[in-house]
Amino acid sequence: MCAAFAVYSATVYTSGTDMPRLEPISDEARAGQLVFQKYNCIACHQFYGLGGYMGPDLTNVISNRGPALARAFIASGTATMPNLHLDNGEIDALIAYLTFVDGTGRYPPENYEVKWYGTVSQADDPQ
Repeated sequence: MCAAFAVYSATVYTSGTDMPRLEPISDEARAGQLVFQKYNCIACHQFYGLGGYMGPDLTNVISNRGPALARAFIASGTATMPNLHLDNGEIDALIAYLTFVDGTGRYPPENYEVKWYGTVSQADDPQ
């Protein structure tokens, strides 16, 4: 039993940790993260389904809707989203941050696989 546990643990430790390497966050995206936190955007919006529920999930807003539409919503607000009167630098930083988050994965996962040892990972895109 101990030998089986050791083999299982070694397998999970080695093959269960293969993660794609992410590019480090840029200075502009880091500034956007600070703007996101300053205005408490997570109170209404989510990343990966975690956060508030008044606004949409922003995990993949850039790849799904485009930076121009995101910029328009941020700059003008909507009936349910307040216009925060951000300057162009803050808006550019927020777009950079949303672009960074967009590059970290897909939500909700469209293609996923459950490994035999119990972990769930994003499956390769079949395209």
